[in-house]
Formats: sequence, structure tokens, C-alpha cells
Amino acid sequence: MRLSIISLILPGVFGYHVASAQNTDSITAVSKPKNELKYNLSADGSKYLKVTFLNQAWVRADQSNPGTTVNGKPTNNTFDIGLRRTRMQLFGQLTDHVFVYTQYGMNNFNFLAQNAGNRKLQAFFHDALGEYKVFKNSDALKLGAGLTIVNGLSRFTQPSIGTIMTTDVPVFLQVTVDQTDEFARKLAMYARGQIGRFDYRLAIADPFPIQTNGQTVPAIGKDATFTPYGHTHQYTGMLIYNLLQNEPNTTPYMAGTYLGERKILNIEGGAIYQKDANWNLEGADTIFNHMLHWSFAVFADMPLKNNRYAISAYAGYFSTDYGPRYIRNNGIMNPANGNTNTAAFNGAGNAYPMFGTGTSFYAQAGLRLPNDLFGDNGTLLPYVAYRQSYFEKIKDPVNIFDAGVNWLIDKHRSKLSLNFEMRPVFEKQTNGDITHSSNASSIWIQYQVSI
Repeated sequence: MRLSIISLILPGVFGYHVASAQNTDSITAVSKPKNELKYNLSADGSKYLKVTFLNQAWVRADQSNPGTTVNGKPTNNTFDIGLRRTRMQLFGQLTDHVFVYTQYGMNNFNFLAQNAGNRKLQAFFHDALGEYKVFKNSDALKLGAGLTIVNGLSRFTQPSIGTIMTTDVPVFLQVTVDQTDEFARKLAMYARGQIGRFDYRLAIADPFPIQTNGQTVPAIGKDATFTPYGHTHQYTGMLIYNLLQNEPNTTPYMAGTYLGERKILNIEGGAIYQKDANWNLEGADTIFNHMLHWSFAVFADMPLKNNRYAISAYAGYFSTDYGPRYIRNNGIMNPANGNTNTAAFNGAGNAYPMFGTGTSFYAQAGLRLPNDLFGDNGTLLPYVAYRQSYFEKIKDPVNIFDAGVNWLIDKHRSKLSLNFEMRPVFEKQTNGDITHSSNASSIWIQYQVSI
């Protein structure tokens, strides 16, 4: 009897329903889910509260940069297990006009992960915003404020990480990540919406000072760095023209692939600007530099041959200006924490020059095979991705190559992915040049579960 009562109560409390709405939030699948944790606030489901969960576990083997050490021990190769992302969302349409969105979780949690010396302090609010839909029956104008990823530059500056085709996003497009933002989010006020075939977003952000990112502030020198002096606001904007179907507009996040469930072909352009964001020395003079990034890209995602197959492709050109000779190495969930090679430029583990003043080209393409390839056990989505960057600071280009395959066991809800990556290794020459010396590789398996 007790079990019968519980079985009747729980669905009403938690709203575990069969879904009919398409989902484009930051971590859940864009395809129609079989079920979801949703509590309807209205009979037709247009007003609701929803809970989602995502976990991306990585198992990885990595060829280390020259001179790498792990806790002081020289290491040529590493093997690690980690959580690339673990997230929970609570969001919903409370009234005809009011939308609320929060996201809580952690990132890059492996055996070296710690915050102020404590491995238990990793989770934090990624997003917390309130949004007002100005017109009841139209997405033409939505006004919002809070901690948000609403941004300019590109779709991968505000990616729906649970729906990406590659096992990781092109992180270089999150141009200030963990420098003057909180894992790509900033306190901001914004306007976004869709008017006809146009999708737009405009935002004024209040960046965090570099001295609160938990790292040592670099001393001012001839190469530009983020300045700890003063404070200015950041202005961002993005415009998308949809040639075929419009993309969903529920949350600010942008999908990686719709797996052929929509016919999308669009052109995008975006920009980010901040006055006096960086500084450097020219002789004895301190020079403040404006930060300006802009891009132009094309995105296609659509079914082929009566939905037997689906293609997803993206290509973009990106100009990033942080000030003279700005460069920043970064290693994703880095499995190492030291380097003893004085000529090595990349730094420890899997780091490489990811961010810098210069220009970049990035492209990715994939093909979803027939949905019934493995019967009830899903299908495959192989892909390739390539990035080439020319930075002022480095003599040779930065070339990054990725290739992999997703086993879509249950679309984005349950997928197993294999990725191989080749990255460049640079070294410092006696004349001051930084040149390409060799390549290093990584291979990892990711299992994603999301609801």
C-alpha cells in the first residue's frame, strides 16, 4: 500500500512527463527526449519548471610536452580519469513573460583538481539569470540580466556542451575563459531574440578583475596581459541569418548538432570589445590596449536522403586582438603540473598556445549514419575538426587536428565517444623566436549521460 501511494505521489511532485517540446539548453539533447524532469505550471505545459543533469567522464592517455613533471616526477606520458563536466540545471517559463535559468556544476575534475588546496571545492553557479519576454506571443525581444554566457563572437562562445559533435568545444572561442569571467560567464545585462530569419544578441558585461581568478597576476612586460588596473565594461553582439529553419531560442545556449532533426543553414557574425582591457610596456611607458575580437562563420546541420543520414558542418574566421604579442597557453583538464625544460614554451602536460593576438580558422564536419545502424543500440557519428592560428608572438602557425567518432547509443542522452588529437609543441630559440619543434598527441574516451 505504501509503495502504491508513493508511486502516485512522485510523478506529481517531480513532474516526470513524456516530453513534446524541443530542447536547446546548455547540457541536454536537442532532440525530443523520451522523458524529462518537468513540472508543468499550466495545463498546456507552456509554463513549467524543469531540472536537467549532465555528466561527461573522460579516460585519457596523453603524450606530455617536453620537460613535463607530475608532482615533481619527470613524465613522458600520462593516463588519467576525470570529469570534464558535471552540471545540473533548473529553469523554466514562470509566466507568459518571465523566464528563469540557473546552472550549477563543476569542470575539469581529475586527480590534480583543487581549489585553494581543497579538492572538495569545485562546484559553483555557472549561470543565474532572470529574463523578461517583452511580447507575449513573440520572441522578438527578450531582456535579461544576471550571471550569463550571453555573448558575441560565435555560437561556440556560448555552446550547448551536451549537444556538441566533437568531444570538446573549440575552447579558444571562449576568449577570456577564467581570466576576466567565470568559466566563460559574466555578470551582464542583455537583449536577445528572433525577428524573422534574424537571430540577435547584444550584451553589456561587467568583467571580473584578473586578480580574482585565483592565479598569480603576470607582471607587466613588453607582451600584453590583462590589466589589474582600473575597470571597464565589455560590449558584445552577434547576428545570425537563418537561410532555412530558425534555431530554437529557449535559452541563450547554441546547439552543436541537431542530429538531422532540423534543417539549419545560417551565417553568423559577432564581436567583443572592451576598452583598456590589457596593458604592456613600450620602453618605459605603460600602454593600455583595447580588446577587440570579431568573427564570421557558416553553420549547416540537416538531414540527407530522407533522414537516413545527417550532416553537420561549421567553418569560421576569427580575429582576436588582446594587445601586442598577447599569448596564453592552456591545457584542458591538464594531467601535469610542472615543467623543467627552460626551452619549452608550451608548459606542462598537454598545454599549448590556445589564445593570442592574431587570426584563426576553425572548421568541423561530421556525418550521422542511419539511426537504425545498430538496431535499438543507436548509430555512429564520425567527425573531424581542424584549427589553424597565426599569432603575433609565435613564428610558426598553431595547427590542431581532431578526429573521432560518437556512438549515439540514445542520441545525446547516452553516447560514447572516441577522440584523437594532435597538437603542436613550441620551443624558445636563443634569438627570442618561438618556433614549432614537434607534435604531441592525446587520445580519450568520453561517456556522456544527460537528461
